[in-house]
Amino acid sequence: MESGDEEWESDDMEQYEDDMEQYEDDMEQYDSKFYEKIENVVQSLREETETSSQLILLRELCGVLSFCSEYSISNIVDLLSPLLVEYSKNESNPDIVLFSLRAMTHVCELYSSSAGFFVEHNVVPTLCQRLFAIEYLDVAEEAGAVMAVLNYIDFFSTNMKRVALSTMLNMCKKLPSESLSPFMEAVPILCEFFGHEDHQLVEKVAVCFIKIVDKVHQSSELIEELCNHGLIRKVTLLLSSNGQTTLSQLTYNGLVGLLVKLSSGSLVAFRTLYELNISSILRDILCTFDLTNEVSRSQQIGGNCYWVYEVLDLLNELLPDLAKDQNDQLVLDKESFLDNHSNLLQRLGMDVFPMLIKVFNCGVSVHVCHGCLSVMYKIVRLSKCEMHVELLKNVNISSFLAGVFTQKDQHMLMLALQIAEIILHKCPDNFLMLFLKEGIFFFIDALLTQEKRTSKLMYPVFSSIQLDSSKKSASGQALQCLCYAFSSGQFSSLSEVRNCKLDKDSVYNLAEHIKTTYIVPELFDSQTTILQNLRALSNDLLSMFTDNGVLSVHDEEEKTKSILSQIMDKFSGKEQVSTFEFIESGVLKSLADYLSQGQYLRNNKGMQDVFNDNAVIEKRFEALASVCLFASQPFSGETTLSVLIRNLQTALTSLEAFPVILSSGLRLRDSFVTVPKGRPVPYPCLKVCFVRGEGETFPNEYTEEFHTVDPFSSLHSIEGYLWPMVSSKSTEYVGSSSMWQLRSPQLQLPSHAEELQMDAEPSLELEKCDPASCSNEASQKLVFYFEGQRMDHKFTLYQEILRHAIRQNDSFSSLKLWSKVHKITYRRAIESEDMIPSECHSSPQDSSSGYKVLAYYQHTPFFSDLLSCELVSDLEKPSPIYDILFLLKSLESMNRVIFHLISRERIHAFAKGKVGDLDSLKITVPSIPQNEFVSTKLTEKLEQQMRDSLAVSVGAMPLWCNQLMASCPFLFSFEARCKYFKLEAFSQSQAQPGLSHNGPGAMRDRPLGPAELPRKTFLVHRNRILESAEQMMELHANSKVVIVVEYYEEVGTGLGPTLEFYTLVCHEFQKHGLGMWREEANLQAEETRIRSFYRLFPRPWSSVQDTSGGIQFSEVTKKFFLLGQVFAKALHDGRILDIHISKAFYKLILGKELSLYDIQSFDPELYMVLQEFQALVMRKKYIESISGGNSDIVSFRDERIEDLFLDFTLPGYPDILLAPGTDHSMVNMRNLENYVSLIVDATVRSGISRQMEAFESGFNQVFSIEHIRIFNEEELESMFCGESDSWAVNDLEDFIMFDHGYTASSPPIVNFLEIIREFGHEQRRAFLQFVTGAPRLPPGGLASLTPKLTVVRKVCRLHTIYFQCSF
Repeated sequence: MESGDEEWESDDMEQYEDDMEQYEDDMEQYDSKFYEKIENVVQSLREETETSSQLILLRELCGVLSFCSEYSISNIVDLLSPLLVEYSKNESNPDIVLFSLRAMTHVCELYSSSAGFFVEHNVVPTLCQRLFAIEYLDVAEEAGAVMAVLNYIDFFSTNMKRVALSTMLNMCKKLPSESLSPFMEAVPILCEFFGHEDHQLVEKVAVCFIKIVDKVHQSSELIEELCNHGLIRKVTLLLSSNGQTTLSQLTYNGLVGLLVKLSSGSLVAFRTLYELNISSILRDILCTFDLTNEVSRSQQIGGNCYWVYEVLDLLNELLPDLAKDQNDQLVLDKESFLDNHSNLLQRLGMDVFPMLIKVFNCGVSVHVCHGCLSVMYKIVRLSKCEMHVELLKNVNISSFLAGVFTQKDQHMLMLALQIAEIILHKCPDNFLMLFLKEGIFFFIDALLTQEKRTSKLMYPVFSSIQLDSSKKSASGQALQCLCYAFSSGQFSSLSEVRNCKLDKDSVYNLAEHIKTTYIVPELFDSQTTILQNLRALSNDLLSMFTDNGVLSVHDEEEKTKSILSQIMDKFSGKEQVSTFEFIESGVLKSLADYLSQGQYLRNNKGMQDVFNDNAVIEKRFEALASVCLFASQPFSGETTLSVLIRNLQTALTSLEAFPVILSSGLRLRDSFVTVPKGRPVPYPCLKVCFVRGEGETFPNEYTEEFHTVDPFSSLHSIEGYLWPMVSSKSTEYVGSSSMWQLRSPQLQLPSHAEELQMDAEPSLELEKCDPASCSNEASQKLVFYFEGQRMDHKFTLYQEILRHAIRQNDSFSSLKLWSKVHKITYRRAIESEDMIPSECHSSPQDSSSGYKVLAYYQHTPFFSDLLSCELVSDLEKPSPIYDILFLLKSLESMNRVIFHLISRERIHAFAKGKVGDLDSLKITVPSIPQNEFVSTKLTEKLEQQMRDSLAVSVGAMPLWCNQLMASCPFLFSFEARCKYFKLEAFSQSQAQPGLSHNGPGAMRDRPLGPAELPRKTFLVHRNRILESAEQMMELHANSKVVIVVEYYEEVGTGLGPTLEFYTLVCHEFQKHGLGMWREEANLQAEETRIRSFYRLFPRPWSSVQDTSGGIQFSEVTKKFFLLGQVFAKALHDGRILDIHISKAFYKLILGKELSLYDIQSFDPELYMVLQEFQALVMRKKYIESISGGNSDIVSFRDERIEDLFLDFTLPGYPDILLAPGTDHSMVNMRNLENYVSLIVDATVRSGISRQMEAFESGFNQVFSIEHIRIFNEEELESMFCGESDSWAVNDLEDFIMFDHGYTASSPPIVNFLEIIREFGHEQRRAFLQFVTGAPRLPPGGLASLTPKLTVVRKVCRLHTIYFQCSF
């Protein structure tokens, strides 16, 4: 920094400090003034005896209190409280009572602890007395409501109704079992509030009834009394309407649980629920969590799945099980009712059966999956024979059961066999061949014959492993057996809970019964026609290329396309291909081999090999894209690619068995760890004994009995602690600070940035290898072994121990994990090539400097990461799951670059003369929506893992979570990845704001955000926005505090001014003449900001340029450095940016390399010219390759290239010379190839590389940019800039709150909503800027706005109504 800048910065900092001191002095004087006023009024009230004077003083006191702060009140409440209580007892003047109570209200609102002072002076009896002798309605409002006030509640304002119902709710929390009659009398009054417009009143009434029913559900008489008052009708109406947006998720779940209790204790309630069509309501509840592929942003509550338990509980109560309760008269009556009303049972089955299958496939938890099967079994058992075909005709029950048979749990196998046995017994003709198609008979046979379990079937059997125990009984004990998961009875003892009701040979006996009764031997040797055809096509595809994957004859390319077309036709045909047929045919593996050239199972495949194979691989993807993308099903119009993806997702859902490992039964507690660094942690520690390996010689032997180790520290950190202890050479000591340094890739940072990064806490995040760590100084010194297995240094100690348990198929116990002393053996590391992490291998850019630039851009490695990384290390290879993951990753990569592939294919077609017109190069390519690649089951598993109380970092989760997030992030929903990102980048402070030490049940699910992080106020100058931003980032970029902005000499601080500040900063970055962005030539003189239709992209600068047009390049890099800081800090603090960045720029942020085809996103005119030039080059080469043809006939739209008079300067930037020398003075057909490549290089590579390095350096000051690379470009824009569309019209009433006298039906509100519905785009931006400070909404729209947009009624003295938007 220059000296002038330093002087200015020093002066500005001094001015800033002076301003803050003056601000604090003013606030202190403000509080002191009001303290003196209150003290004078109190003294006068003590001495005054005249009633009229007392009334005047109380009114004055109320006026003063309305402007006081908590500080003013806290110092005088002990003197004020006895005086106000005494005046509230006045029997002669109700006005004095009114104002004394009003003063109490002001005091309690300002200083909540003051309630204790009033109680000490016996205010409660006084308040109760006032309730039964109401001279003023305001007196009752100020005093608060108890039971007696329900009689007058209709006369209260909305606010006082809330107070009354809050009091009622507090009484219901401690409701006495022996005296319920007063509360039952209040039921009719309370029921009326279910239809109230005020959401808070509805919430309080709902909770009141939840508490009441919890006390009366054992009495059938009281339950029937509740039913007679219409409680069930009111509750079901609320659940079926907008209950999920009106009520909190906890209350909504409680209302479903209320229906469970009513149904379990009364036949009247049971019958009423069926008559009210409860099945459609439950179906709609399950549908709020979109179980097809995309998770709903507005309805999903933090990924919470606990509401599913309540729904399954209710369904189990609605389906009596006579086999378990033969002597229960209520169960007999319920079953008799269903026998006589079979149409109601059929309607329930038609509504919920398909949804239960989808819930099961989500893999929510083992108990939920068992509950789904239990309900399905009851429906099938209770349904009559003629109902089965109708019930199951739209449900692929055979495919579902095939997936269940891959489970390991005996309870689920038993239920699946029972369902299959009933179906085969009642409808054998309809389902026998379907069971064969899905391989169910093979699974049943594998249950019986040990030899079949190790047979040559490709389809995995019994592959699942369950390590979670997430559901608890009413007594709080974790259920050890699924037999009791949804039992309605009470447990008599703990032993009964733990004892399994399932006989040892039950599964075997039932499988034997099904085989001997329903399956003829010939079925085991038969194959379906589709399986035979697919198997033949699979063999044909493999035979089209040699063992190393190269096509033997060039002419066979069309034949390969023909085979691919036939395979895809099978998937999109009338008869659906089952998962069993898909895998057993070998198509899955042959497609993976074809696309990867047979290399996808190779370990540690170098990047150079990937680059060499890239041309062949891209050609195959072009062939697959041409076959899949433009072919569609005849009726639905769905592309063949979508059908293939859906089949892969179905197979993944059926086969994957990634474990969810929860800390059930573990009570979180603080502990002190000694390794790798002594410090307290808010979670348990692991006990580890370090033992020297046999035959190892170290100068010092580490002999301590055991150490307390941070479970989420990496083995790199543990090595950094242990190595100095066992080594005598002090020079080899790495130092404790090195193990705390983030190991993310570092660019050239300012010196102070490197110092700031030393304060980060790496134990809460996985360390990654960067190129620097490949040096000898940072080489690995120790190797660790756990029970004979070598441990991976990239993972945490906790993950490695879990990994070992899963590999050994151990029965996992959380308590055993934390109480046991784990023995870890250490040995000296032997340096070798295999010790170097795969990330450190050289890239093609580093190792192949001799290839031409054009060759690089012509064969851009779109799929270079496809073969260079391992998907999941613990997956067996080869295996169907690994093949599925690889194909999904391949198709998702292809979908992202589909425009590039088809454009390349069109250029090649032009070169070969198949396309004769340059205009035909313009294409419109359809793409598959990104949500089709999302796996709902894996998303829910990850959500469940992140909800666990132990999930304080990504290192606390199973390895598959981290590895799939790194290799296949598209499998998880955007919301789940956002939570994972916050957990990884910001640790528990933002990702788990509700983390409690009271166990997993105490966690609160609420929207993620920086609401609970410490805050820091920063004073900015409105006329020096960028300078203020630079100061802010220099002081707070690396700090873990949320910055709140206050403007100099302006009143107000908080969210609004802060969002406005970030908006103004973004506008400053978009001004003309900064040298940062590409600018259009035809700009209006009055415009101050760049307004590009194609959005912003960095302006190219030559590597030899220091200045251009009076702009210093050093200033440009400084601004990009600041821009990176602003982007990262905004994301950290949850702020929205108003900057229109191009898609290509976001790709650069994500670390992706750009090519010629990316220019189309920010400069389509330049792209079209370069594409046409590229096509001419390719055509020239093709003509010259065939019999030495004459390439002079190649022309550009009937003009010679030479006649265009193009020189070797960058178009639009004449001061940037592309290449020196006489050979590159003018462009001709001979050097057109170099011209195109140099333009592409200057535009998207070398010309912007230094700017991007500066941006990444600034970004890394806040947190590592690597963390955001689990998102795609569109998602990254949503995270930084929020929603591009302001709001949906229907969202206005659902997500705007109306309060303080307004409801949704108030005439001013109706007019207000009607007006803003008519706003155009710019008006919406202006409206949002006015009410929030930012012209854009956060991701998720109005639903995600925190705090909610609230419209209140404010009446001034002239009785004029205003709208006030509160934040």
